[in-house]
Amino acid sequence: MDYNIIWYILVGVLLIGYAILDGFDLGVGILHLFSKGDYNRRILMNSIGPVWDGNEVWLITAGGALFAAFPNVYATAFSSFYLPFMLLLIALIFRAVSIEFRSKEKSTRWRSFWDKGFSIGSILAALLFGLAIGNVVMGFAIGDDMEYQGNVFDLLNPYALTAGIFALSMFALHGAIYLNMKTEGELQLQVQKWIKVAYWIFVPLFVVFSLLTLYLKPEMIANFSFGMIDLPGNKHALIEKHEVLISIFAWTVVALNILAIANIPRTLHKGSYGWTFISSASMIAAVVMLFALGIFPNMMISNLDPGFNLDIYNASSSPYTLRTMAILAAFGLPFVTSYTIIIYWTYRGKVKLDEMSY
Repeated sequence: MDYNIIWYILVGVLLIGYAILDGFDLGVGILHLFSKGDYNRRILMNSIGPVWDGNEVWLITAGGALFAAFPNVYATAFSSFYLPFMLLLIALIFRAVSIEFRSKEKSTRWRSFWDKGFSIGSILAALLFGLAIGNVVMGFAIGDDMEYQGNVFDLLNPYALTAGIFALSMFALHGAIYLNMKTEGELQLQVQKWIKVAYWIFVPLFVVFSLLTLYLKPEMIANFSFGMIDLPGNKHALIEKHEVLISIFAWTVVALNILAIANIPRTLHKGSYGWTFISSASMIAAVVMLFALGIFPNMMISNLDPGFNLDIYNASSSPYTLRTMAILAAFGLPFVTSYTIIIYWTYRGKVKLDEMSY
């Protein structure tokens, strides 16, 4: 059993869980200022009120898993993204404070300030997540000592900024689809208009971003090529032995992604709003998996020398640590998943305001 691959998958699952759950959370924040009136804004904020903090558990767990399984990746990533990570923390903290403080006073100016804080924090967080993904694809100035040798401005390259805008549009669409399940009446009709606008912003961005990725990083299709194209960097016998299986899985994910995107307007038109959300969640899961498959087995790519890439083998913990952590994860991950399911089941249905609401 290859625990390096298992942990690559586990970290990926945690990131997918975070992207899906906090993705709509951020999406609601992105759309918050488009809603008119205090009542509607309270509905939007209370749609995520019981769940937003639990959603971020997935990010914390993913960070812990990365630290335990791939400490060199964790160290290099945090040194590379030190300033962006600080900005991300500020954004997440400020939006959390905005949720908690908004309804503490009835003053219009007070609530307007926290409304802006909630939206700005959500927009900044979504952009930074996209920026991180874009740089993971484009690569970093990593030397043979696994240290980042660039500066923060190197991270603001055109591709990474495009990735940030793409993530912003994806989360806005996902958030609107979530709100469609939680609202009713005129507000729900308004949300459905947001979905249509967000969808037709997202789809062209998805096409452009996909083509840009293939143009700038053609090696991203190596794991889709049935062994006909080699991925730069270190070779690993186990992966080379299963190239066909990896490619079959990769193309299955491509098909899932396309079908999920196409199914969003169909289910929305039919009024199957739960399936619309499942399609949106599947789309996000597929996007994350496609990026993971595109760089696999690498985790951080060096644009100085492919030999300096950090992959699932040269950047991992010891086999004993990976095996021990896998046993702990076998008990811990179901607990996190069960907690999430219970919370969402408890707070299912339309949002109703009361004196305890935000």
